[in-house]
Amino acid sequence: MITFGQIKKAVLVSIWFMFLTFPIMVIRVNPVEHIVEWRWKNMLLVGVGSFILSFVWHYFIRRKELGAQKAELGEWAEAIPLAQRIRSKKTLYKPALVAAGIFALAFPFIFSLYQTNIMASALIYVMLGLGLNIVVGLAGLLDLGYVAFYAVGAYAYALLNYHFGLSFWMVLPIGAALGATFGILLGFPVLRLRGDYLAIVTLGFGEIIRIILENWNEFSFGPSGIANIPRPSLFGIDLSVHNATIYIYYIMIGLCLLTIFVVNRLQDSRIGRAWIALREDETACQAMGIDKTKTKLTAFALGAMWAGMSGVVFAAKTTFVNPASFTIWESIIILCIVVLGGMGSILGVIAGALVLILMPEYLRALSEFRMLAFGILLVVMMVFRPGGLIPNVRRTYKFEGVANDEKS
Repeated sequence: MITFGQIKKAVLVSIWFMFLTFPIMVIRVNPVEHIVEWRWKNMLLVGVGSFILSFVWHYFIRRKELGAQKAELGEWAEAIPLAQRIRSKKTLYKPALVAAGIFALAFPFIFSLYQTNIMASALIYVMLGLGLNIVVGLAGLLDLGYVAFYAVGAYAYALLNYHFGLSFWMVLPIGAALGATFGILLGFPVLRLRGDYLAIVTLGFGEIIRIILENWNEFSFGPSGIANIPRPSLFGIDLSVHNATIYIYYIMIGLCLLTIFVVNRLQDSRIGRAWIALREDETACQAMGIDKTKTKLTAFALGAMWAGMSGVVFAAKTTFVNPASFTIWESIIILCIVVLGGMGSILGVIAGALVLILMPEYLRALSEFRMLAFGILLVVMMVFRPGGLIPNVRRTYKFEGVANDEKS
């Protein structure tokens, strides 16, 4: 139902937008003919467009609030029994998983090499997002320097191959081990920190690694970086660029499946429950006898391990690394993947990575407006789905049968 208040808000928003965009959209100076053009038609379009968008925005916000109220009253839970919903989800889950697997395996043969290359990059970010999900989503430790472990893995492959000729498959576990080691080195100084202070320290750690790589020319070759990094070989056979791209895509499929399996098992394990307890209440977690030091260091080490492996694949894929590839913006993108997809949700992180990495590429048709459209979609997404694309379902345990046992 349309109310006067909604119309009033939409009118005020349209007036405000017309005021803000007046110098840009209405006034145009022609320096050749020394005249000023007044484009009042643009002002009318801005006013009408902002009025409609504002009205639609407030309408959906109102619908969201009403839906939340109904959910609190339990109307949806009564309409559809819980057991029926679980069975329906399980019934749909397996066919969807099989279809997704077939599509992923056939992707390089259906789409072009360019699309396959983009999808391989998206899978690298899936792996990075799942690693950061351990630290941020499960353990609740805000890490803004996650890109440092990504850089450690990339430079590990570049330098070990340059100096010692080690192959991709030999460096892959080394990159994982180095990432975990640096994760522990970061974890020790920040054991007593939480919240904003933890974010600032991890941000500084990421910048320290980048500055070292940029200025230590004897070690990392400075801003010029390291080129001619070999791509992965297949049983010692060097592949062409086309075949190597497809090969890296399938490598990333395998590594992502391994990451999903390990993260899922960790989430359901004893250490996973300790991470969740640490995220919910650190003081209560420690009071229950959980070793806070061990729990935090394990989260940092395991999260950084996947970043190290992703860095090795990134170096092999691009055949070139330099410090400019590991800025703070990379950490922000990976954090956005976790938050947008759903903190603590494996499927959510996968969906968030695919959306955040693939969408800018497919919005190139909008030219210079693609990032504006991308930002608007993110804002709309976070307003109407604050829990993420696929939010993590909080597990609840219900104890039943006590009365029946006593009667028997």
